[in-house]
Amino acid sequence: MTETAKKRGMNPIVRLALILFAVSAITSGVLGVVNGFTADRIAEQQRLKTEAAYNAVLPSESGYTEAAFDAEAFPTVNTVSAAGNAGWVVELTFSGAQSSITAAFGVSAEDYTITGASVIDHAETSGLGAKITEPDFLGSFTGQSEGMAVTKDGGTVDSITAATISSRAMANAANTAIAVCESLG
Repeated sequence: MTETAKKRGMNPIVRLALILFAVSAITSGVLGVVNGFTADRIAEQQRLKTEAAYNAVLPSESGYTEAAFDAEAFPTVNTVSAAGNAGWVVELTFSGAQSSITAAFGVSAEDYTITGASVIDHAETSGLGAKITEPDFLGSFTGQSEGMAVTKDGGTVDSITAATISSRAMANAANTAIAVCESLG
């Protein structure tokens, strides 16, 4: 050790660890403050996004009323909301190819068919699984009834090329949406 280091009396590794700790603590504090300022705005944006998805799948002038359902029988279902007498909007979170997908499906009260589909949140691969948000794919669910499957599995829902897992996950979620609505009567 040099004479200067001996005079300071601090091991260089301990000194670097303390500097790293200080930088990390300051960064964490700044991130915490920024989160405090933006949390309400982020929550409001998420609420608006969900509201837009509900209106896209089954518009309701009278609004949506949350309905009770058997959460144990339908673990992927987040909420079921009645849209007056027109039907229900079912919000689900389920596994896609890369991570969780949150989607809303409108289900007609008249014949239990899908009135619309909308993806609220996902982290699928850009250019592949992310195509589940495209209008052509979502439109292929409209008018479908229980038991639907992607074309690759002999069904009528158009599958996305190179994104079969995401396509199947959406078809399975739509079937779940219909099933939970049928259980409500």
